[in-house]
Amino acid sequence: MILGGIFDYDRSVEELNKLEKDTETSEFWNDIKKAAQINKKITKLKEKIELFEKIKKEIQDITAGLELLAECEDNDLLKTIENQITQLLTLFEKIEIETVFNDEIYLSNAILNIHPGAGGTESQDWAQMLYRMYLYWCEKNNYETELLDYQDGEEAGIKNVTILVKGKYAYGYLSAEQGIHRLVRISPFDANARRHTSFAAVSVLPEIDQEIEIEVRDEDLKIDTYRASGAGGQHVNKTESAIRITHLPSGIVVQCQSDRSQHKNKANAMKILKAKLYEKQLREKNEELTKISGEKSDIAWGHQIRSYIFQPYTLVKDHRTDIEVGNIQSVMDGNIDVFIKGYLKERIKK
Repeated sequence: MILGGIFDYDRSVEELNKLEKDTETSEFWNDIKKAAQINKKITKLKEKIELFEKIKKEIQDITAGLELLAECEDNDLLKTIENQITQLLTLFEKIEIETVFNDEIYLSNAILNIHPGAGGTESQDWAQMLYRMYLYWCEKNNYETELLDYQDGEEAGIKNVTILVKGKYAYGYLSAEQGIHRLVRISPFDANARRHTSFAAVSVLPEIDQEIEIEVRDEDLKIDTYRASGAGGQHVNKTESAIRITHLPSGIVVQCQSDRSQHKNKANAMKILKAKLYEKQLREKNEELTKISGEKSDIAWGHQIRSYIFQPYTLVKDHRTDIEVGNIQSVMDGNIDVFIKGYLKERIKK
């Protein structure tokens, strides 16, 4: 069967049986860290085998349906088979794309940050529009989100926002979004109704789990507390719950103020710091920055990965793949899979 080359079904079943036998031994839990790794591998193998069996059954059902259809015309049966084929092709596309994620880190939750470029209120408003777009995308794809840091703009929009996106392959898929995003529109903040170009940077990091050891020494940290800013009224935090952590050896600075609890903000800030230190390690080991972190560049003209044009016509164009979508409102409502999948498919070719 052609799927055997992708899944290696027999080998996976053999490996699963061996690992499950290992868990039955009396000394299995003597090494808790190793036991956790084995259980994690067992879960992945089971998912792999179940997926293979699901595909096999779908193909058998479609084959049986086609045989019935050859004997008699049945429009309802034809529609059912067409739907089954469409669903199967979608599943094959998903499997094809996820072959790009050849490192376990791509399975991780994602830490997504949006930072406006130069341009004041206009760029800050654009950053907020992107933030909403990603929240919609997460909702459509059943990913949970947790706000880690949020700073309001002076007049509108946001100065900075960081969210944790939770779910399988969250980092894998969202890594395709890292880069500069360009907006062209008639500014609602310009009394003369002139067209403006704005930029915002999207940064995506993997959440580092406990199995990946990132050494962070207390003596290397400078921790500052301050009052969290807010929109005013009851939302303003009157205690110094916001946290800023500076990692002295690397110069990396992270901050978090989304929670009223200083302890929770510190924990989230440490989560972001470890992710950034992990990214730094990978970057130092591999000169091809695009493999994990993407190329760093100015938040300005000529460096954008995607343009969102509202006037004089509507168009969203990904400059890496040349994929274009005319329905810009659909894109802003979170329908960005066409860009994500298109980019990941390009990575497969490379």
